[in-house]
Amino acid sequence: MHNIDIKNLTGKCLISIPDISENFAETVIYICSHKDNEGAMGFIVNKRVKDFSFKDLTAELPWNFGDVPPPISLYNGGPLERSKGFILHSDEYNLADSLNTGGGIAVSSSLEVLHDIAIGHGPKQRIIALGYAGWAPKQLETEIANNLWLVADATPELVLGSEDDTKWQRAISSLGIDFYNLSLTYGHS
Repeated sequence: MHNIDIKNLTGKCLISIPDISENFAETVIYICSHKDNEGAMGFIVNKRVKDFSFKDLTAELPWNFGDVPPPISLYNGGPLERSKGFILHSDEYNLADSLNTGGGIAVSSSLEVLHDIAIGHGPKQRIIALGYAGWAPKQLETEIANNLWLVADATPELVLGSEDDTKWQRAISSLGIDFYNLSLTYGHS
């Protein structure tokens, strides 16, 4: 495995261990911001929202998109502020408020991006996440040291791709690990 600077995980993916808490079971989280003294923020990228659709979301916006906006999946971005939406997207599409996190991925919370997506002029690849995951200063580093997360390089294909059912396994495999051999017990030796 390659060396990862756990003091700056911006643009990396966290992969949950098999028996982590229910909120994060078999999740892949894209870290969009991590500063050692400020904590971290990221989005679960492989768990779709089942009880709320893009059509439901656009019905709450001030624009008329006609009869039916395009079918776009929404994701459970994390347990914090579930009513707040964020768009993770390919970086060929860029607005003034977009945060380019590197590796071909950007993040925005602009209504303009939602509008552009709804009318077919938005980013080529995107995930709309409701909520986010957050860590206090030093919390994420401690969780990684306690073997609660694996860290992998993020790629647009992994983060923004549509194969949600296999993202967790593919993220683990990207580290050269066979996920069937992961131990369900963890700790320090």
